[in-house]
Amino acid sequence: MFEVTINGIALRLETNDEVFSPKWADKGTLAMLSHVSFTAEDKVLDLGCGCGIVGIAAAKAIGGDKVFMCDISENAIKLSKENARLNGIENVTVIQSDGLKDVTESGFTLILSNPPYHTDFSVAKAFIEKGFNRLVIGGRMFMVTKRLDWYKNKLTAIFGGVKVYEQDGYFVFEAEKRRADYAVKKGKRK
Repeated sequence: MFEVTINGIALRLETNDEVFSPKWADKGTLAMLSHVSFTAEDKVLDLGCGCGIVGIAAAKAIGGDKVFMCDISENAIKLSKENARLNGIENVTVIQSDGLKDVTESGFTLILSNPPYHTDFSVAKAFIEKGFNRLVIGGRMFMVTKRLDWYKNKLTAIFGGVKVYEQDGYFVFEAEKRRADYAVKKGKRK
């Protein structure tokens, strides 16, 4: 178990060695959350929720009924549900899913993810492409990694642009959905 305060919100989180960052809050996750502000109108997806730190912080800020969390790991799902309970969060939706495959919800205003970036890019590619389709126009995707070029290029190709913040050795990406379809490369389509 560890305790952390995020944007003035104190959290207690159970964890274990089978999930990402089992002993403390990951610096990358904290860097990403320092660039996110939640509003009462938000509908949030914590994509690859791990022990639930991102989704629970969001739920504490805006209410559990507006927050969805998913992870491929059964262990992560159990921990996220337990951590929601430990932190007094009700009505949060926690789904076991390989990326967005089993998430039926859409219309998100925020999708937040610290993807597994030490493997190949197939997971992150699916998160970005499928995530784009689940956002409302004006919705934003935040991702955090230690790698810059591939993520910057991919998010720009899909969203048409991306803001990049560098913090504590991590890159935080913020991309806004401005149109219903993927960005168009110059000279391809009108």
